[in-house]
Amino acid sequence: MNIHEYQAKELLAKFGVAVPKGIAALTVDEAVAAAKQLPGPLYVVKAQIHAGGRGKGKFKELGPDTKGGVRLAKTLADVETNAREMLGNTLVTIQTGEAGKQVNRLYITDGVDIGREYYLSMVVDRASGRIALIVSTEGGMNIEDVAHDTPEKITTIIVDPAQGFMPHHGRAVAFALKLKGDLNKQAQVMAKQLYDAFVAMDCAMLEINPLAECGDQLFVLDAKMSFDSNALYRHPDIEALRDETEEDPAEIEASKYDLAYIKLDGNIGCMVNGAGLAMATMDIIKLNGEFPANFLDVGGGANKEKVTAAFKIILKDPAVKGILVNIFGGIMKCDIIADGIVAAAKEVNLSVPLVVRLEGTNVDLGKQILEGSGLPIVSASDLGDAAQKIVAEVRKAA
Repeated sequence: MNIHEYQAKELLAKFGVAVPKGIAALTVDEAVAAAKQLPGPLYVVKAQIHAGGRGKGKFKELGPDTKGGVRLAKTLADVETNAREMLGNTLVTIQTGEAGKQVNRLYITDGVDIGREYYLSMVVDRASGRIALIVSTEGGMNIEDVAHDTPEKITTIIVDPAQGFMPHHGRAVAFALKLKGDLNKQAQVMAKQLYDAFVAMDCAMLEINPLAECGDQLFVLDAKMSFDSNALYRHPDIEALRDETEEDPAEIEASKYDLAYIKLDGNIGCMVNGAGLAMATMDIIKLNGEFPANFLDVGGGANKEKVTAAFKIILKDPAVKGILVNIFGGIMKCDIIADGIVAAAKEVNLSVPLVVRLEGTNVDLGKQILEGSGLPIVSASDLGDAAQKIVAEVRKAA
């Protein structure tokens, strides 16, 4: 789960992290009122969407020559003008794609005098199974560009979970940032604060870009946080920060049934159990010349309700011209899946080709249920056969 910048900063401030004063706003009037509560005379008006690159983005309705989603304002009138141009309009950034995202809220912060900008993030390193700190002196720009052009300017620091964050980790961060004197000490303290926040809130990623040197003070000027969705039951306060307007409606619907769903750009819908099998299914569809319309993992405990919900979610995508169901019955029995497929196909009045490949527990019973349903369901013997058949059916229907 992702949250907005202003929410991330509010959470980090609870751990003692230094952030500029700021207030969220949903309307133009709220934006002006927020600025009046800040010291000024320089303000920053920041569009709040779940995407990076906001400063370099452009508003679709305003044309390519307008300012981006992060703007300086020297007066309250400037705050009002910028807020009016941003709210309700569509911000297109390098991360949103051409569709962009509508700006529904702003963050008005106090302006600061920036000396140097740094980069600091924390992620779960799957290779080592530990938290990794990624540090660079090249803040304020895409870390992907830094990694590609000047990888030597990135330092990675791994923290042993048995030890936790130690003083030498803080010193390594400050050294990588080439900070001296009091700023060096601040960096050590902040790195520990950020690590504590990361662990306490079950973060999946915490990115500070930039971490700014403002006179004799280090400030977090921008923060991006995402959380382990499987741990949100421990953090109802964080779960309450979820902004569903920033998410795909189909993905929101899928989460209600504990389905893992991600929309893609293809034309063949996929319903699979297990992430690895789902990836293999998408790959073999591409190998046969078509493209998957989604990633959908129904998990190991699917029932008729979940399967029916999965079908409905897949079919809400108008690009879907056929569906491939690929189920390996281990914990999940093939006959239960087959019952769900038949019930779902009847309920949604299925009008696109459907190819089903079942294997595992009660597979013969599952196939009998499909064959006796009276529905035009095409059975496949294996994954390769299933991919060939759904591609052929989609092309024939076209």
